[in-house]
Formats: sequence, C-alpha cells, structure tokens
Amino acid sequence: MALLLNWGKAEVRILMGDITEQRVDAIVNAANSSLMGGGGVDGAIHRRGGPRILEECTTIRREQWPDGMPSGKAAITTGGRLPARYVIHTVGPVWRGGNAGEAGILADCYRNSLELARAKGLRSIAFPSVSTGAYGYPIWEASLVALSPVKRFAEEGGEPSQISLVLFSQEDMKVYEETAAALSGPPKKSES
Repeated sequence: MALLLNWGKAEVRILMGDITEQRVDAIVNAANSSLMGGGGVDGAIHRRGGPRILEECTTIRREQWPDGMPSGKAAITTGGRLPARYVIHTVGPVWRGGNAGEAGILADCYRNSLELARAKGLRSIAFPSVSTGAYGYPIWEASLVALSPVKRFAEEGGEPSQISLVLFSQEDMKVYEETAAALSGPPKKSES
C-alpha cells in the first residue's frame, strides 16, 4: 500500500518496503562518510548490490574525498546486482539536538541526490529515511526536512518525475503520510 501524491508534474509515492527491492533508475543510500558500507540501509545495499558498488565507492574516495564524503553531498555508483541501475550515496547528519545545522545538511542530502539524478537524466528515484536510524534523527523532524525539498523539486518539474520514499516500518510510513498531508494543504474541493 502506498500514498500517491501529485506534486507539480511529479508522482511522489510514500510506501513501506525494502529499498533494495525497488525497481527504479536509482536508489539512495544513507551512507557513512567512508562509503565502505556499514549497517542498516547502507549494509543492505552493499550486500545485495555486490562488490562493484564498493569498487566504485573506493574510486570516489580516492579521487574526490580522500578524507571521507562530507555530510549533505551525493555521489553515484552502479547498482551492481540491485534491481536499480544506480545507487546515489549521501551522508546524512548525526542528530545533535537540532541546533548544529542538522536540518540544512539533511535537506542537502535530498536536494543533492535529486540534482545528481537530474544531471544523469534519471526518471525515477527512491529514498530511504536518511539519518533516522543509527544517526538518531527524530522521524517527525526528518520527515518534514525530507519532504520539503522533495516537494519543491517536484513542483519545479523535469526529471526524475517519479520519486519514492520507502519506509522501513508502518510507524515511519504513518509519520511521512501525515507530514505529506500537512505540506499538501487542505484537500481541494471538487467543483460540481
């Protein structure tokens, strides 16, 4: 079951599922700065996608970010054995109480991932809830920070025109649905 939103010319879906099973042009990885895999979403993507993802991440580290990928940035690799053709890696902020610039960095994760997908000409992208696992970002705050740039991007038009937010639990999905409803405003009345 998914919530379907039509923001601008884009189709935005909020659903519960496994990010590694999404059949889209790119899935987003909630990576750590090493880009070498880890736990949670990051580990699952590396395990299912196979060694080519790690090989390309190693090249990105060597050529672009030898000291680690900064939070808020995005980089793209193959999808390896995943159903998605590509993985866009982004490093979310660690929650430090909300007064250390976390919201701006988290918004950059979504914006930069969408811009990278656009630059590659991708039509569809799927995001997990970045930073809400081991990095401790509260789900309510994260949902607003995530959906606001997604909504702005969708309303601008262009590609990717299919954007999914794939949540791991029913509780997280409910939070994202409520935030999406608040951002969408009151339901429009149909004229008869």
